[in-house]
Amino acid sequence: MEDCIFCKIVKGEIPSNKIYEDEHLLAFHDISPQAPVHVLIVPKPHYEDLYLMAGKDEGRKALNKVMEALPLIVREAGLSEEGFRLINNCGKNAGQTVMHVHFHLIGGVALGPKIL
Repeated sequence: MEDCIFCKIVKGEIPSNKIYEDEHLLAFHDISPQAPVHVLIVPKPHYEDLYLMAGKDEGRKALNKVMEALPLIVREAGLSEEGFRLINNCGKNAGQTVMHVHFHLIGGVALGPKIL
């Protein structure tokens, strides 16, 4: 999608502080972190939200690639020992501000029982 900031980051048109990349996804540090470690995990194909992505065979395959890479990303982010939270906001009412599926990997501090 032409005006999607994450598509531009994936294409290298906008720089990012990458921690992981393969042919299926990109993981990079959030520019407005909500915790000491805040990494965005972005599938390279553009899907507007998780609901739409999960409704298609190719979307579910892309989701599987995210889950396959998750242990590598968690280790690279330094969160494998103390734990982390993985969040997806699906739709505007859930707080999704960039309409390209992405996951927030958050940790580096005790997060407690609440979402944020």
